[in-house]
Amino acid sequence: MKWFIASDLHGSYLYCEKMLEAFRREGADRILLLGDILYHGPRNGLPEAYDPKKVIDMLNPLADRIVSVRGNCDAEVDQVVLKFPIMADYMMLESGERSVFATHGHIYNKDRLPPLPKGTVLLHGHTHVQVCQPFGDYVYANPGSVTFPKQDSVRGYIILEDGRFTWKDLDGNVLPAYAL
Repeated sequence: MKWFIASDLHGSYLYCEKMLEAFRREGADRILLLGDILYHGPRNGLPEAYDPKKVIDMLNPLADRIVSVRGNCDAEVDQVVLKFPIMADYMMLESGERSVFATHGHIYNKDRLPPLPKGTVLLHGHTHVQVCQPFGDYVYANPGSVTFPKQDSVRGYIILEDGRFTWKDLDGNVLPAYAL
């Protein structure tokens, strides 16, 4: 199974469109969204091409291929309009020999760990910063933000296939500083 992992769309149809172009180009089987899909939140300005209704129209046709966790900007009203589940605080993935705890990052993060077996990858968005960092008996990974990258990150995503993570920008270029 080839996973396309992205986070923090924040209602931008422009970057949603670019993300979906990358998903199709990658030939991935499934999309995992790490939250903050439709709303920009009170701490962010309006994203370029902010139009949550267009984002809904772009994502819903792929509902059978999308799974998501809830971000701090996602609400029950968002679940009413999206045809794929978004309200779980976390999900577990198995890929190759790796166990992956996927969450948004506002509840569980490297400073507030859930109970995890050694060797688990803690995968979350929320910070808008790409990361691949071992800490203790775990690895912390973050795809950054599709719409609002911060701290010299780029708009990007992660491919997870056979237990291997690859960070890429929205044009599909591999980001060499990240490997897991």
